[in-house]
Amino acid sequence: MQIDTLSPDIVARPQETPAGQDAVARQLNERFADASPQEILEAAIHELFPGHIALVSSFGAESALLLHFLAEVDRSVPILFLDTGKHFDETLMYRDILAGRFNFQDMRAIEPDLAAIAQHDPHGKLWETNPDLCCQLRKVDPLQRALGPFDAWITGRKRYQSRARAALPTFEYLDGRIKVNPLARFTAADIEAAFKQFKLPQHPLYYDGFKSIGCKPCTLRVADGDDARAGRWAGTDKTECGIHR
Repeated sequence: MQIDTLSPDIVARPQETPAGQDAVARQLNERFADASPQEILEAAIHELFPGHIALVSSFGAESALLLHFLAEVDRSVPILFLDTGKHFDETLMYRDILAGRFNFQDMRAIEPDLAAIAQHDPHGKLWETNPDLCCQLRKVDPLQRALGPFDAWITGRKRYQSRARAALPTFEYLDGRIKVNPLARFTAADIEAAFKQFKLPQHPLYYDGFKSIGCKPCTLRVADGDDARAGRWAGTDKTECGIHR
C-alpha cells in the first residue's frame, strides 16, 4: 500500500501491519462518518490513493448508482468486471448499456484462469457440487490477480442488503488493501429514490424479481420481504462468493 499518499490529518505514516492498517481504516471512518458518496470517492481517488484505486462492479441490480457517482468524480478510474462465464445475458447487456452511458476510460473484463477451469470444472457444473470452489476459481482468484497494482478498491455493498452486512463500515482493511464502500449507509429506499432522481436505467431482471444478481446458475428471484440477497445460493448456507469476507 502506498501509505505516503494518505492525508497527514489522518495519520502521518501507519505501520505496515494489519493493526496499523486497521487503525487507518478506523480513522478514515471517523473522518468520513457523515460524508456523501461523492465526497468519499473524491477523497479516496484523488487524495488517499491517487492512481492506485479501482472500482469492482458486478453490473448487478444496483450497480448503476455507484457508477453514476464515480462518473461524476473521475471517469478514468479502472473498473473491474469479473466475467465468470456464468452471467445472465441480461447482465452483459446491462454492462454495455452503462458503459455507453458513462463513457468510462478503463473498463477491464477479468476472466478465470483457463487451466484452472479445465482442471477443476471441465464440464461447467462445479457450481452444483462445490459452489465455494466455483466462486474461488471464477471470482476470488481472478480478482486477487487483477488487484495486484492497486492499494484500494471500491465496492457497492450496503448494510441493508443482508444481516451479514449490517455493520459494514465505509472503509475497511482486508488482505493488504483498503476497501471503500461509499454506499454503505444507503437504504433500499435511498437507492430507489436515487435511481429516479438521476434517471438511471435498471437491470433488465430487476422487475422480474431479481433484487441481487450474480451468476445465472446461483441466482433466484426474491420474495417480497426477504433480504435482497436471499436469492443468492438459495438452499445452501453460502451467503458470499468469497471476495468479501
